[in-house]
Amino acid sequence: MIERNDNLHEDIDVSREDAATANEVTAQPRQVDEDQFEETLRPRKWSEYIGQDKIKRSLNLAISAAQQRQESLEHILLYGPPGLGKTTLAGVISREMNVNVRTTSGPAIERAGDLASLLTNIQDGDILFIDEIHRLPKVVEEILYPAMEDYAIDIMLGKGPSAQSLRLDLPRFTLIGATTRFGALSGPFRDRFGLIHRLDFYNEAEIRKILARSARIMKLEIDAGSLEELAQRSRLTPRIANRLLKRVRDYTQVHSDGKITAAQVAGALELLEVDEFGLDSSDRHLLTVLIDNFGGGPAGVDAIAAATHEERQTIEDVYEPYLLQIGFLERTTRGRRATAKAYSHLGKKPPKAQDQDKLL
Repeated sequence: MIERNDNLHEDIDVSREDAATANEVTAQPRQVDEDQFEETLRPRKWSEYIGQDKIKRSLNLAISAAQQRQESLEHILLYGPPGLGKTTLAGVISREMNVNVRTTSGPAIERAGDLASLLTNIQDGDILFIDEIHRLPKVVEEILYPAMEDYAIDIMLGKGPSAQSLRLDLPRFTLIGATTRFGALSGPFRDRFGLIHRLDFYNEAEIRKILARSARIMKLEIDAGSLEELAQRSRLTPRIANRLLKRVRDYTQVHSDGKITAAQVAGALELLEVDEFGLDSSDRHLLTVLIDNFGGGPAGVDAIAAATHEERQTIEDVYEPYLLQIGFLERTTRGRRATAKAYSHLGKKPPKAQDQDKLL
């Protein structure tokens, strides 16, 4: 329940003004331009959204059925590693449903009043998209339960023995949550989503198509070999692929006539320290520490985090998924372990089989 006081809406307005002022002070023009440009690369309809075919078919079916019944779409939970298109997918869904979407993030909703303000200012059928939904405060998550199931929220008027409960009806909205940490969500919260989908890493063919589309939007001249090289080093992630393409564009603009060739790609990626597997210096440092400091493992994530001066969550959410995907890292009951492929890639000699058995 939400405990109401006379300063609730005033506090919300003040916090928004403070946030807006802070953004004006801290925002860098370069970052604003970069964000706006990134938005132009986002697909806006199904035909532009490359990859995740099973998820697209499932969502397209759900959208068509909801439109035929003239109902709002069921609540949707999207999870998977960062950069795979969860936010973009929410935007495509809103356009396919022809409704508005309100976008926020878990850390931004600090109080129950913030959530109440969002929910009471949307229309029937609209979408509320919450990124990093696993970071919602517990009290806010509990307010969402009746909002998602009954389209209503409870407000407490007054305090003490004279307090009264008031139920406010809400529009029939659709909540789309995105998270990189599916297991961090409580069971009751997960169960309230009607559609739950995990976004997987893309394959190189899909990444090449994404890069080709981005190159057309950016009006870049790039050959097939360069697209292939970028796709191989993109960590099978669209966000990283587009980021590398922009850095190659900058490098080419400075060092040549503007046409992107294999030589320009190689020069730019060497400058960025991105190798043929898409690993950067941070990835290689993590693997090197695991091998040199812990004999290749197994080692606990907390120990690895301390040795690499990284946060545990960064290792689990950013580094691990791709290293596991390409077979450079293993999870065991006793911790993480570097594989023979990791040793080979770093030019290190793997331990003997009997030594590895002793570690396990």
